[in-house]
Amino acid sequence: MSDSSPVAPREGGFRADLAISTDRGGPDYAEFSEQVRTLMDKARLACPTDELAAEAIATLKDLNAKLDAHLVDEWTTPAGTRIDLPARGNLTVPPYEVEHAGPDGVTATVRFRVFHLGGNGVAHGGQVAVAFDDLGGMASAVAVHGVCRTAYLKVNYRSLTPLETPLTLRTWVDRREGRKLFVAGTLHDGERLCADLESLFIELKPGQP
Repeated sequence: MSDSSPVAPREGGFRADLAISTDRGGPDYAEFSEQVRTLMDKARLACPTDELAAEAIATLKDLNAKLDAHLVDEWTTPAGTRIDLPARGNLTVPPYEVEHAGPDGVTATVRFRVFHLGGNGVAHGGQVAVAFDDLGGMASAVAVHGVCRTAYLKVNYRSLTPLETPLTLRTWVDRREGRKLFVAGTLHDGERLCADLESLFIELKPGQP
């Protein structure tokens, strides 16, 4: 179901009138998210028999039908708003834990899973870009205390990004020109640089979607 009310002003990526809750979705939502991520991992490498594929299809159809009765709008869903969960509970983003967020930037630990496999046992470059985009947006939002949109991202891939390894991702506003925020970033496996970021985010005007 959708929220037909006018869109309220937002701050830091959330509606300004929205009370941030860590219990939306109930006490089992964290495990629900983890099981969905695990399913994504398994599906990435699975080669099911015809019988198993048919069984899985039936099970997934049944589950999807049940979830249809519990759909809400983007401002009410736990996914993307549960700040106590990896990547705020957003299943479309590689899971990360924010260690620090302030005017000097954002530092997070990110772990790319099997679902994010590109080839030869390492993370897909597009998934690395998704992580940079999300945390680059967070750095710009913290800097302006408001919402910013991505104008461009340039990711330089310096070395292979491993799966199932805690990596350090940093983003920060390198400079600001009015509503333009030039955000830089790095992704490290220990001392080894996996990738770095050059990007531009634009601060939204009041009421701009």
